[in-house]
Amino acid sequence: MGGPPAPVGREELLARLERALHTRGRALLTGPAGVGKTELALAEATRAEARGETVLWLATLPSDREIPGASAAALVASVAATVAWPGLGATPPETSGVFGELPGPQRTAVAMLCREAPIDAGGWDPIALRLGIAQILRTLTCRGPVLLVVDGVQHVDADSADLLRFALHLAPHSLRVVAVETPEPYGEAGEPYRALHRPEDPHASHLWVPSEADVLLVPPLHADEIAELLIHHRLPSRMAGRIHRASGGNPRLALAVGRSLADARTPVHHAEALTLSGRARDLARQLLGAAPLAVRETLLLAALALRPSSTLVRRAGRPSAEADLAAAERAGLVSLSEDGSVTFTAGLLPSTLVHDACWAERSAGHAALAEVVDDPVEAVRHRALATDSPDEELAAEVAAAADLARRRGNNALAAELALLAAESTPGRHGTQRIARLVDAAEEAARAARADLAMRAATDLLARDAVPADRVRARLAVLDTAGQGLTGLDEMYVHAMEDSEGDTALRAAVQLRLAVKYVLADGDPQRSRTAAVESAALAASMGDPRTAAQALTVQARMERALGSPDAEAVLAQARALELAERPLGIRNAAQILTIRHALFDDRLTDARDELNALLPLVQRRGSVEDTIELFSTLAAIESRRGACAAALAHAGQSLALTLEAGLSPGPAWYTLALAETAGGSFARAASYARRSVQASEEEGDRVFLSRSRYALGRVQLINGDVAAALETLRRVQADERAQSTVDPSMLRWHEELAEALLAHDAADEALALLDEVRPVAARLGRATVLLGCDRAYALWLAAEGRTDEAAELLTRTAEAFGRAGLPLERGRALIALARVERRRRRRSAAQSALHAAASVFERAGAAPWLALASEAPAGVAGESPGPGSGGEEALPALSSLTEAELRLARLVAQGASNQEAAAKLYLSVKTVEARLTRIYQKLDVRSRAQLATALRP
Repeated sequence: MGGPPAPVGREELLARLERALHTRGRALLTGPAGVGKTELALAEATRAEARGETVLWLATLPSDREIPGASAAALVASVAATVAWPGLGATPPETSGVFGELPGPQRTAVAMLCREAPIDAGGWDPIALRLGIAQILRTLTCRGPVLLVVDGVQHVDADSADLLRFALHLAPHSLRVVAVETPEPYGEAGEPYRALHRPEDPHASHLWVPSEADVLLVPPLHADEIAELLIHHRLPSRMAGRIHRASGGNPRLALAVGRSLADARTPVHHAEALTLSGRARDLARQLLGAAPLAVRETLLLAALALRPSSTLVRRAGRPSAEADLAAAERAGLVSLSEDGSVTFTAGLLPSTLVHDACWAERSAGHAALAEVVDDPVEAVRHRALATDSPDEELAAEVAAAADLARRRGNNALAAELALLAAESTPGRHGTQRIARLVDAAEEAARAARADLAMRAATDLLARDAVPADRVRARLAVLDTAGQGLTGLDEMYVHAMEDSEGDTALRAAVQLRLAVKYVLADGDPQRSRTAAVESAALAASMGDPRTAAQALTVQARMERALGSPDAEAVLAQARALELAERPLGIRNAAQILTIRHALFDDRLTDARDELNALLPLVQRRGSVEDTIELFSTLAAIESRRGACAAALAHAGQSLALTLEAGLSPGPAWYTLALAETAGGSFARAASYARRSVQASEEEGDRVFLSRSRYALGRVQLINGDVAAALETLRRVQADERAQSTVDPSMLRWHEELAEALLAHDAADEALALLDEVRPVAARLGRATVLLGCDRAYALWLAAEGRTDEAAELLTRTAEAFGRAGLPLERGRALIALARVERRRRRRSAAQSALHAAASVFERAGAAPWLALASEAPAGVAGESPGPGSGGEEALPALSSLTEAELRLARLVAQGASNQEAAAKLYLSVKTVEARLTRIYQKLDVRSRAQLATALRP
């Protein structure tokens, strides 16, 4: 569809709305408050205005329902304001326009409705008023199509609803109507309303009899769409998963939660502990306030339970639980399953219920639940939460329950219970309390619960704990920080101080520092040094697990720094790891071995080993382990051209990331790779931009480089050379600042070289290729050299050495095929087609394009297939990107470089030298010099002649 863009996540719904209006002329948008119905109607109104239609917007208020004729009068006023037609008086002199055309009795009735004439003792004439409203709308449509939006149709008073129903029944098809409804499940006395469209309802306010075809339910947004919404409103996207859980996908609530987090300026590792306030809490209270007090009391019990159900709540003392929960479901507060289990539609609702309840209410609720739950772990939890008096016997029971929850695999519950056990320990048992706080912090780290880890650490650090306990608590906090390690320098400093003299703890601290130095500081050399020290200390203490982890980090840094020792160090780590067999794989040697195979394009080996590992990790590993494997698998499949599998694995990685509340930056980067391979270049660019923003928010230097690379690559493929050049130059600066040497880990060199060639910077492109080739050769990175060959062939073509270029591209395409890299082979074939056209060998060019299309079709590489299927002759005015197959076919134009052709087209379209310079990020002098060469090559002397020469 044309026109302004749809609201975030509503493209398909807006298309359905337009189809309903086109076929039926009526559409009802319904859904809970804040879900985005008005924004959707506004988007449709904006599109209608762009088409030249008249838009009438009638926004109602709750008080309008009690004022007879209020909405109809507002509609008349909207007509007057929109079309600027005078003449609303009862007997105006020489009235004109739509009101002036009304017969006298109708004009008088309308004037009475709008209080512009005194109301007679008998009131207005209802028939005349009906006919008058109908005539106003009918006359308005004679001037062109009209869109009427009624925002808040549930507030339309009965008299106005009757008038509008009559008028719409008589209106022509050119009058289309969008009604926006927020269902109201409760009456003034707390009684549920009957469905609004039923005729027996005294507040029936629908303007027509709705059908399945024209009723559109506006659903909550998915987690990924919430992330896009946050970015659109310049809010931190790293919290998208947690904000989605808190808001239930309700856009208004999500933005309020996002603004609350942003305003608090809370670091990411504290964000879960933040007590939301302000607008977010107020909106939650408004949603809950729609429910009567009795329903809210029932909901409080459900909020206090771990696994709420109607049966559990009824047994806990709410005999009307089923009816109350059904009413809450109608209000959009909860959803009920067939077995009676209760799920709140937004996480902020139960937290607000608990937050606003007094201690006595919470205590009574937990005590009641403790008597009726059938799980001993849950019973102990409720008993502990029902009292605020520390008790050692109860604390011991809670600690035992935490152990049981851990054995069951419920890490989140185990972490909560471990902290509850510590907080239930009496102060006179100070040593026991500290020990339990350490356990709680480490349990929270295993569960990735940053809020619980911070609570435990804060409590412990305020006590007289020994240095070893303080270090363990701080390490737990660091382990829950994920990608967001900035702002934690003080934590590292204190951990180093407290680990003085304790070799085992110092090894653990150095391991965390090694990770921080590369992620947050972008310093692999310092990271390697810390990893070497950690491995040595751990080995001296007979700690093979820590030693294996440290050697793995060292091997990562050795590879990045181009050291020949990388594989030997990794082999040492694998040997220790196989003996230790840890459950987790994060920073493990086994996954790094797989990633090295990915970097080396030993893709079948990497995929097979990873597929063998995945079932074990899904059964026994953490969610972060599973995310890591799915991300790596998606990158492997993207590289080997298994596009459908890549998209599926990348989608799983993102879903798990958002569900776990982790930073989405790495998952978005993976999706950008998968979308580039087999999805959509536009979506790939969108995901890459999101990953850039999330990585910047986290201070994650590693994924910032990766996501910029993914973005620059798509920009280059799409032909946005100036943007690609800017993005890829930043990648170059990032990678050099991080001292990265190995070119196989992030293959930006060939992309930047191609962007430089397209920007007419051939010398700089050649210098870059000459710089990377010896390094790739020394390290044995064969496929990196193939990428350089592709770029070098384009340099040869730019220099006019097209025969050499074609020969090199042919060999390169064949070599990529033998290496099992079909997408790279297809890209080389597209480049070959361009060179063949420059050699005026149309048949050879077409053959190369057909071969590329066949490769992409077999791989399921949809965006690349579309690129290869484009007509070989370019369209005047378009700027084809590298590999796009869109160069001008006319022989005279074959002498122009891509940069010259792009400038020529801009100038031929009427751009001045200054405008062209700004568009292409060049100086005016460069534009002038380049234009001189273009005129000479094409033998033209004016812009008019240039435009003629460019015409197909």
